[in-house]
Amino acid sequence: MNIAIIIAGGSGNRMGQDIPKQFINVYDKPVLIYTLEGFQRHPMVDAIEVVCLDGWHGVLWAYAHQFNISKLKWVVSGGNTGQESIRNGVYNLEDKVSDNDIIIIHDGIRPLVDASVLTDVIQKAKQYGNAVTSLPYNEQIFIVNPEDKETTKEYIPREILRRVSTPQAYRFGRLDSAYHEAFEKEIGIYGSAYTNTMMVELGETLHFAAGSDKNIKLTTKDDLELFKGYLKVDKDTWLK
Repeated sequence: MNIAIIIAGGSGNRMGQDIPKQFINVYDKPVLIYTLEGFQRHPMVDAIEVVCLDGWHGVLWAYAHQFNISKLKWVVSGGNTGQESIRNGVYNLEDKVSDNDIIIIHDGIRPLVDASVLTDVIQKAKQYGNAVTSLPYNEQIFIVNPEDKETTKEYIPREILRRVSTPQAYRFGRLDSAYHEAFEKEIGIYGSAYTNTMMVELGETLHFAAGSDKNIKLTTKDDLELFKGYLKVDKDTWLK
């Protein structure tokens, strides 16, 4: 099976709204539901688990029924950090899936995940054991001069860089053991750590999968306006 873990345990303080950003309505539909619909529609996704902010579980189930998210099977509570939230979602599946099942981890506030991106990350995870959505980095990256922070004398060739986000996918057996090891040894679980960075710190080789520039993360009000723009825009039929 291919099971998605959607991470929606954050409070979204940077959005500056009265409700968590994953539950903000955009054109009469919560952001999180847009995200779930992408997984609901995808033929290779068999089941969905959402790691949800405490106090919002009932709201999520109600929305899932309203918008026909029939693949939603489990809702679990988030943790104090992003890594704790992902860990909670992984541990909840220990008696529900097999070691060879593919687990797709995705941010609930990335509502524009493309079907082709999901397909590629699942297929590569089946082939290699893991896959992380990635894109080339198209801007020049310069390193701040430590002697004068207003100047630079060094750059990083962009050809050696990749931007990595979610969705990411892993075989469950390795993913589960990695989270147990990471929290027991306190490796790769603090700050901005995520599953991919944790895996690298534990010595894992990760495999790149396809990405999309549309796959934006809704962190600020400007991101929300951009999302609304994507929903309204009509694709030009002549573009290849």
